[in-house]
Amino acid sequence: MTSFDDILEEVGKFGRCQKRIFALLCLVSMPWAGVYVGIVFQGFTPDHWCRDSSMEQWRQACGRSLADSRRMTAPLLNVSGELQHSSCEQYDVDWNATLTCDSQEEMDLSAAPTVPCKSGWEYDYEGRRSFVTEFDLVCSDAWLMDMFQAMLNIGFLLGSIAIGYLADRFGRKLSFLMSNVFNGIAGILVAVAPDYVSMLIFRVLFGFGVKGGWMAGYVLITEIVGVEYRRTVGVVYQMFFSVGLLVLPLLAYFITDWRWLQVVITVPYFLYVFYYWFIPESPRWLLSQNRKAQAVEITEAMAKENHMTLSKNIETLRDDNADPSATASFMDLIRTPNMRKHTFILSYNWFTSAVVYQGLIMRLGLLGGNVYISFLISALVEFPAAFLILFTIERVGRRFPFAAANVVAGAACLITAFLPDSVSWLKTAVACVGRLGITMAFEMVVFVNTELYPTFVRNLGVSVCSTLCDIGGIVAPFLLYRLAVIWLELPLIIFGILAFLAGALVLLLPETRGVPLPDTIHDIEFPDKAKLKSEQKNQQLNTLLSTPTSNISTNQNTASV
Repeated sequence: MTSFDDILEEVGKFGRCQKRIFALLCLVSMPWAGVYVGIVFQGFTPDHWCRDSSMEQWRQACGRSLADSRRMTAPLLNVSGELQHSSCEQYDVDWNATLTCDSQEEMDLSAAPTVPCKSGWEYDYEGRRSFVTEFDLVCSDAWLMDMFQAMLNIGFLLGSIAIGYLADRFGRKLSFLMSNVFNGIAGILVAVAPDYVSMLIFRVLFGFGVKGGWMAGYVLITEIVGVEYRRTVGVVYQMFFSVGLLVLPLLAYFITDWRWLQVVITVPYFLYVFYYWFIPESPRWLLSQNRKAQAVEITEAMAKENHMTLSKNIETLRDDNADPSATASFMDLIRTPNMRKHTFILSYNWFTSAVVYQGLIMRLGLLGGNVYISFLISALVEFPAAFLILFTIERVGRRFPFAAANVVAGAACLITAFLPDSVSWLKTAVACVGRLGITMAFEMVVFVNTELYPTFVRNLGVSVCSTLCDIGGIVAPFLLYRLAVIWLELPLIIFGILAFLAGALVLLLPETRGVPLPDTIHDIEFPDKAKLKSEQKNQQLNTLLSTPTSNISTNQNTASV
């Protein structure tokens, strides 16, 4: 009998069919960038100060500017040795009785009492309207802005588990398509949300479908290519997320309203529904469900598109351990020692990657300067990460580059935290190295995760481990924005410690370079036996393919006699 890996030798390990499917699925990664880190632009917090109706009347009557009214009403505070106008307090003064058009900005208000803003805020929009300015999420309510990102990750958490289970139970293709329908509807609901609470609810729903659908597409493409192409498709699939990061600041620059930016980010998900006619179900998954006829039909179609001819062995196509009663279960991930170890280490690495990656991106909004240029430069740093992965993992392996990426990211975060602001160029350069390292780690954890779980539980395994990524995403905004209030560099120290520990734990994982995708838990627990079984299969297949047809016929006739 013949396994799907055997048949891929004849179908083509990465032929025209796989390349077409791969190209279509790569496009799914681009809008996810806007979903994941769009908060940098959608949640932009401009310069702001207390609104005062009396001051507005004075400004209009006397032809004064916003800057004039701010200098009059906002107390000066000493922030890190610099005097800055307060964003959250105002002088408690009756301006109607105090101001005239001849009033000078240098009025002595040192003895005037101050109070928190009583009538909302004025914003220096700089041409951009965000949900922060629309719902006044500043000062004592600033933490509510963090919830926008946290609720997305809560949706990721719930959706990755649910859709991961559905993908293993009902198929990769169906789960992928249904999640995109859900994404389109939920994304538009976020854009038209009438208030803050409904925006958060719709944001959870949006996150519910986005990540699960992305992971289903990732698993689908890795299951229909040969083992030597898994790393390439995995890395490039994620690299299109970086392409989305390059497009995002350009979109945000021209689309200055957060609601319309949300619409533009959402529209592609409606288009992905048409993939129903262009991508197949995973034959590997069909075999794991004992649906041999469908698997054979799809495999033959793939071979035809690749201009390849299949032998009659296609009729014996099967999964080594297909069991019609077997279903994916969370207990499968922790019941045995190696599976339990893999689940713990991979889960922690997902958590660390999310915290450090999101933290470094969102930190751009705290540093001042041109956020569009800063975001674009930081996105460009991610492309060398993909090329470094492709260059090293087949020469060195998965484990050591994975561990080194985490260690480099951790070291860069700690060094950046203690470099003085006077060497800003060096600080920026080291921070870019940190972004490079954590990007490598984040991209590697995805495909290493798929390589360490058997077929029938692969999608669920990736989804469950990546829930720690979602928990990290929930923690990241609070960790960044609240600790930065104490000291701007404090979050970097936390990031550095997390990344160092992640690198150490990765060294405990097995090497997966050149190892076929495991079919059962037995292959995980006894990798040497699985490797031997794979080598024996390859030898048998090579012998069969190298045997002349006439000899095969003669042997068959002899056997029948």
